[in-house]
Amino acid sequence: QVQLVESGGGLVQTGGSLRLSCAASGVTFSRNEMCWFRQPPGKERELVAAISRSGVGTYYADAVKGRSTISRDNARNTVYLLLMALLPDDTDVYYCAARSSIVALSSPRGFDYWGQGTQVTVSA
Repeated sequence: QVQLVESGGGLVQTGGSLRLSCAASGVTFSRNEMCWFRQPPGKERELVAAISRSGVGTYYADAVKGRSTISRDNARNTVYLLLMALLPDDTDVYYCAARSSIVALSSPRGFDYWGQGTQVTVSA
C-alpha cells in the first residue's frame, strides 16, 4: 500500500519559514517525480514545486520562485519543501504527490499518488 505522509505545516508569522516533509512508503521512491501542490479554498490544486527522480531538475511556480526550495533524499524516501518569506497568501493545505510517468516537471497532470495534506497558515 502506497502512502505519502506530509508533515511540517503549522502557524507562522509573515516573513517566517517552514519546512514541509513528505515521507513515502510502498513505492519505489527513486523512480517517481515528486511534487508539492497547494489548494486555495474553493479553487483547484495548483502545482507549487516539482523535483526530478535524481533531484537534479526542479520546477517552481512563479508564486513561490525565489523563496522556496524543493529537495529530496532518496535514501530516506522523503521530499522536502522549504518555504521562506511566507505571506498570508501562502495560507493553504499543501499536498505532496508522486508520478512515475515521464512528463515535464511543470505539468500538473499524471500523478499516481497523493498525500492527505498539511495545513500552512501565515498570520499577517
